[in-house]
This record gives sequence, structure tokens and C-alpha cells, in this order.
Amino acid sequence: MTAPAQLAPILEVGGDPLRESMVRTETALLSAAGDHGDVLRGFAEGTLSAGGKRLRPMLVYICAGDLPVSEAVLSAGVAVELLHAATLVHDDVLDRADLRRGQPTVFASGGRSAATTTGDLLFSRAFAVLVRAGDAEAVRVLSAASSALARGELVQRADAWVVDVPVERYLERCELKTARLFEAACRLGASLGSPGPGAAADALADFGRRIGVAFQIFDDVLDVSGPVERTGKARGTDLLDGTVTLPLILARGLDPLLGDLDLRSAVTTPAEAEAVCDRIAATGALEDARASALGHVKQAKAGIAGLGLPAKQKQLLDLVADGVVERYS
Repeated sequence: MTAPAQLAPILEVGGDPLRESMVRTETALLSAAGDHGDVLRGFAEGTLSAGGKRLRPMLVYICAGDLPVSEAVLSAGVAVELLHAATLVHDDVLDRADLRRGQPTVFASGGRSAATTTGDLLFSRAFAVLVRAGDAEAVRVLSAASSALARGELVQRADAWVVDVPVERYLERCELKTARLFEAACRLGASLGSPGPGAAADALADFGRRIGVAFQIFDDVLDVSGPVERTGKARGTDLLDGTVTLPLILARGLDPLLGDLDLRSAVTTPAEAEAVCDRIAATGALEDARASALGHVKQAKAGIAGLGLPAKQKQLLDLVADGVVERYS
């Protein structure tokens, strides 16, 4: 699988040891999806091969400190990516999504039952793989992240179509649905690798949480800004689903017509969603949302500045944080 362009600097600095670890990850992911019947294996392998940045396992490996990674750390990286993939498949069921990364979703090609079962398989395989690390605390960390993901989905469903969602509530959703898994990736790598449990692991976990929030904000900016060739989905997909994100929250205070917007009745077609996206962009809210995300990235980088990490490890973490920004630039 070809790595996205924004990861090239990370792989360049990480060199052959990081590249080798990522190749081993791909092999292990496909192995985890096998031996579960031809149909289910096909859906699972298709999901895992459809693309993605593999940022989460990469964070596991960088936070572990030693490259190429041990089998225990590899298991953690693979488990984190399997859990992430499971949530994407389940999200597509809830959103009735046809495209993911520009490819038909399991929901679109196989239906609700196939997608639900595929997500369940990937979820269960995540923990089966993580057990190989031989660390009960690692299982607890990933389990806590999984529970946060479920809570975040409930918050998002509760907030559907509610246009006056406070920024604080939106950020809570970002933490639960996205940032907690980034946090878990960093903590798993640190705890199973050379930093070990302790203050360094806590600081690295906080780094992951902060860039996870930034990642989600940028993702929501991209939903408004597009284009489909870049994001793999139509502009305004969140609007059509009733999901209120930071760009709309900020734009409502700048445009009276958006302040009175009723998503359920006014945004029912892709064309209507694109028109609202254009109106949001015209307010300057995308730049404000991007500035908010950049603030989280800056705090993340500052939080690890005094840890005394090896120079190469620190450089790699900074590049990952910058890579979150590059998704928008």
C-alpha cells in the first residue's frame, strides 16, 4: 500500500526500521482478517486494504522508542488499527454511507448485516491480537478507548440535528470518538516500549489526545471544504447526516441565515449540503476552526518538549503532529 504524501517525511526520518514495522503491520492486519469464511474475509480484507494513513499504529511504534518494533509492540499497533477499522465500518452502517476513502463501503456493497458483522469481526480480532502482547494493562487501555468510542457515538446521536450544540460539547465528542484512541495508541507504545509506564507514558498519551482532537477538527473542516477527490466523500456529508461540527457552530454566529438553519428540513440533498458548505466557508469559519486545531497541535508539541526524548523520536512525533495539519493545507 502506498503511503499518503503527508507521511513521506515521517517515513524518511524513521528510515528502514519504521518502514519495516509498517510493512509488518500490513501483513499482520490481513492475517488477522483471514480464516473466517470467504465472504467475511473478503469484506474485512477489503476494508483494511482500502487505504488510510495508519497514523495510529505509527504512533504506537514511535512512542515505543525502539525501531523496528518488538512483537509485543507490533501486536498493539495492529490491534489499534483493527479497532479503528471496526469503528469505521460500524459508522458507515449508522450513517448509511456509500463511500469511504473513495471506495464503496461494506454497507453499500454487502448491506447492513454484512457491514455489522464485518465490524464485529474486526473489533474482536483487535483484542485477540492484543492478547499476544502478554500485558493485561494493555488490554485495559484499549478497552477503555473502545468504551469511549461507544460513548462518543451516543453523544453524536443525541446531538443529531441540534444546530446550537455548544463548542464544549462538540470538543467532548471529539475526545470520545477520536482522541481517546490516539491517546491509547501513544500510551500502549510507551508502556510496552522503552519509556515504560510512568510520567513519560502519561505525557505521550496526552500528546496523542491533543493531536486526536486536532485530527477530528481538521476532518470536519475537510467535510465542508472538500473536494471529493481529496476526501473520498461528498462535501457536506456530515450536514446530511445531521452531525453538527465546529465549522457550522462557528459560522452560525457570523451569518444570521445559518443561525436560523433547520438542518432536517433545509439540507436534504447533496446540492443543498454543498450550498450550506459554501455559505459556511464564506464566513471565514473554516479558518477559525483550523486555528483551533492548530492550537491543539501546538499544545501537543509543547507537552513533550521537556521529556528528554531522543532527538529522532521527538522529531518523528513533531512530524506526526504536523502531518495532521498537512491534511488541510
